Order: sequence, then structure tokens, then C-alpha cells
Amino acid sequence: MKDLRNGRLGIAIEEENHYGFRLSDELTLLRDQVRRFMREEVKPIEDTLPHDAIGCGREDRVRLRAMAEEMGLTRLTVPEEYGGNPVSAMARVVIAEESSKCRLGGYAPALGAFGGGPPNIIWGGTPDQIERYGIPCVEGKMRAFVAITEPTGGSDPRNNISTRAEKDGDEWILNGRKMWITGAEGADFGILFARTRDGTAEAPPEITAFIVEPTFSGINFNEIKVIRALSPYEIVLENCRVPVENVLGSVGQGFGVAQSWLVDARIPYAAGCIGMAQEALDMACGWVKQRPTRDGMLADKQAIQWMIADSEVELRAARMLVYDAASKVDAGQSGKVDASICKLYGTETAGRVVDRAIQMFGGMGVAQEMPLERWYRELRVKRIGEGPSEVHRMVIARDKLRNTSGGVYFS
Repeated sequence: MKDLRNGRLGIAIEEENHYGFRLSDELTLLRDQVRRFMREEVKPIEDTLPHDAIGCGREDRVRLRAMAEEMGLTRLTVPEEYGGNPVSAMARVVIAEESSKCRLGGYAPALGAFGGGPPNIIWGGTPDQIERYGIPCVEGKMRAFVAITEPTGGSDPRNNISTRAEKDGDEWILNGRKMWITGAEGADFGILFARTRDGTAEAPPEITAFIVEPTFSGINFNEIKVIRALSPYEIVLENCRVPVENVLGSVGQGFGVAQSWLVDARIPYAAGCIGMAQEALDMACGWVKQRPTRDGMLADKQAIQWMIADSEVELRAARMLVYDAASKVDAGQSGKVDASICKLYGTETAGRVVDRAIQMFGGMGVAQEMPLERWYRELRVKRIGEGPSEVHRMVIARDKLRNTSGGVYFS
């Protein structure tokens, strides 16, 4: 597990691999292990589920989780001292890509077998918060959500959060609304961000993170139907009282907490999108090679070959951007801009590739006996989740403008 833990990049350029690179031996073994698990254990279960299922039955889930546990592939972002099996960012993106190559890959990669753990930001909490919320998640006894986005926007949490929190003795009183919150249904607690002080000309607004429970008074959940199988939720806070001990981190430090969570999540998020798109392209290639037309196979048509070529080039580029971002995180560098780059390009590339795959399949591409139309819907959501493409373009452009003087001929 050395390469998987110590953050070594572990890739080399090799012509022999059709992806355009060769993983280190340990990462190659990890990839093949996950790939085999998906083919032999996950897919047979998935084939028995309804097209828009969002999970499998408890018996199968427990069995898959036990197998993943035996392979050392659970609790991958949980610190060792709390029973976790932390691996490098490179290992996480390899796992994310391979485990997303299933019909439920947009929501439940590997049917949730590799999960096990709360949002990583809980480990920055107090010992009591870790004991009450973090450890039960590791043990599979609790489940959590994160609530940042609001009706007025959520991609710029420092300035767009209008949910307010006011101190009242040994409690905070929260009022406002959160929107599009995934995983809120049935969760045991959530980490919710609220404004504790307005901004001024000299300083931005003060944002604080709170741990909330569905049993707290003044908190309500409303389902929002969307194009994907899984519904997000609206969370309405009306004088919701939260104990002072449920502040996560320091008052006013919520923006930093949110940034830490978002950067850590965006890189494997992009890798998962690439996994679905790669599977769609491989399926389409297999189809066009056996699909006869009036004067040869569909694969012989230039239009089809150009779709395949464009898709392959874009996927290789997207994957290398993900690997570059992961390697920087493993090297201890700030991954904020790199995470935005791979999230932007990875999600948009995946959407284009799946769209082309559907086109190559024709009518069969939109039939529910195929996973393509579900991936198409899932990937449309992915361009919005974890920050919409436009916000990531803004982050990338601002960084470039701030750090570029003008080049050799204009400075």
C-alpha cells in the first residue's frame, strides 16, 4: 500500500497502454482489483435492479461492504486513528473512475461498497463532535449531508449565503433555506453553513459551519424532483435552535471549512464522470464494430470515426488533468485551481462523450435497457453539482490574471 498512501504520482508515459500512460504497479493492481470487483460482484446485482434504482437491498449492500472491507477499500478519507484506511488522492481517483463504470455510477459507485465515513470536515471538529458524529459514521450507524447552496446561489459561499445565525445564550438561532441538498433524506445529521456577520467594505461576510440534526426544532425537509433518479432536498430553517457546542471549527471560519471540503471532493468527482464516459465510449466502439450498414460496418463511417477520435482525445486529456490535480494534492500543494480545472473539463467532456455514444447507438442509445440515457441525465447534473462550470471558469480565469504579468512581448 506504500504508493497508495504516500502520495507518489505513480504514472509514466507509455505507448503500450491505450489510455496514454501506465500506472505504477501498485496503482495498476488497485485498478484491476476494483475493475474485477465491479464486473464479478456489482454488475450481477445491478442487473436485477430497476433502471432508476438509487441503491441495492440491505443484504447485498452488507455483503458488498464486507468484501470491500476485506480488500481494504472502505473509509478511504477517514484518518487511521478513527478506524480509517486513508489512501493518496491518486488512489482515490483510480477507485472513483473504475467504481463509476456502472449504471448507478452517477450516484452510488460500486453500489456504495467503498463508502464508510462522514464528510471529511468533521475531523476538524472537537473530540466530542468526532465522538458523537464522526465515529458513528465510520461504524455505519449514522449518515450525514452537507448544506451550502441556497435559492440565491451557493457556488460563492462567502458572499451568497444569506441563511443567518444569531447567538442566543448557549444556542444559535438559524433562519433561512438551503436548496439542492443531496443525501439529506434519512440522514442523521448535516453540516450547514450560515452567515454570522455581514460583510463590510473592509471585510467579507463571516460564515460559520454548524452541525444540525433533523430532530432539532425549526428544521424541515422538502423533496425536490429533478431529472436524475435521486432527489435532492430543500431545507427550511425557521428559528432552528442549535447548541453552541455544535459549531464546527471556530465562529467565522466556515468559508475555509467549506473550501477544504469542496477541493477534496471535486477531483474524484471528475474522475467518476470520466469513468462513466469511458465505459460509454467503449460500449459504443463495440456496437459500431458489429452493426452492419448497407455498405459495410457502422465503424467504417468517417462520421463515426471522428466521434470516436474526438471522444478518446478528450477523455485522455481529462484524465491527465485529474491525475495532475491529484498529484499536486499528494505533494502537499494547494489544489483549489487544479480541482476547478479537472472538474470543469472532466464533467463537460463526459457529457459530450456520452452524448456521442448515444448518437452512435441510435434509438438503442435512449432505451432504458441501456445505461446511457441515465448517464446522460446524471452527467447533466454533474455540470452543476460541486460548483457549476461557469463558476469554475471564473476561478481559473481570476487565478490566471492574478499570476500572469503579460508575457514576453507585452508586460
